Amino acid sequence: MGFGGPIDRGELIGLAGRGGPRRSRRRVPPGEAVRSTVTALVSTVVVFGLIVVVVTSAPNWPEVQKAFFDGAIFARSLPKLIDAFGTNVALFLIAEAFILGLGLVIAIFRGLPGPVFFPVRLLATVYVDLFRAVPGILIIYLLGFGIPGLGIAGVPNDVFFWGVVALVLVYSAYVSEVYRAGIESVHWSQEAAARSLGLNRLQALRYVIVPQAVRRVIPPLLNDFIGLQKDTVLVSVIGLVEIFREGQILKSATFNFTPLLAIALIFVVITIPLARLTDWLVARDRGSQLGGAR
Repeated sequence: MGFGGPIDRGELIGLAGRGGPRRSRRRVPPGEAVRSTVTALVSTVVVFGLIVVVVTSAPNWPEVQKAFFDGAIFARSLPKLIDAFGTNVALFLIAEAFILGLGLVIAIFRGLPGPVFFPVRLLATVYVDLFRAVPGILIIYLLGFGIPGLGIAGVPNDVFFWGVVALVLVYSAYVSEVYRAGIESVHWSQEAAARSLGLNRLQALRYVIVPQAVRRVIPPLLNDFIGLQKDTVLVSVIGLVEIFREGQILKSATFNFTPLLAIALIFVVITIPLARLTDWLVARDRGSQLGGAR
């Protein structure tokens, strides 16, 4: 790439240091791998077996089993809960799309240098501090009941809308800090190299710094979005019928807590594979970077 020729965006993005030290992996003998696997399996079975024995031998286990583990109620409740879970998925997907964009904008605003941008940095800092300090359920209450209660013409009264708005406001504050940590982790020489090639601050952020930062913060972003998926149930407090509110309705109808246990199972089935998928994506990306350095 010559300084007099056109700038290749791919080369700019590739300014990330690829010459890091190569790590060698110790080859594990097949026998040792088998022994480790068997040991882990046996220890897991023993631990969970002891837990089952302790719980089932408790004096009030029959009553607890009837109240929380009723198979017939579980079978009747599960289809209704899965159907209601679609509302939670819609809340999550819509809010996530806005959170990713707004969180990045706030993180960039907080990092703008110079005294001229001090008001912008101040507003971004106040936003982050405010929405990280106030519990999310209070934000949902205030927006879900307070804004429609004002009676302003043209302001939506839909609880789904205000649930999305509340989740976006709260989680954008957390996600912006994740982005900011990723941006600050990119070495200053990356921006210096981009600026030396004629890019301004915004172009350096777009083509060099932000792509590297986003790649580095995928795991913490996943943790935030797993929390977001779970916190969609908080919107039930303003009257939206989603999986938790449907579970409460079923619990009241059956006088049994099994529907709530079914809710927990649904969230486990959804979130754990999502976490494993993200781990795989991070490992694949790390492997491609190491392969490019060879």
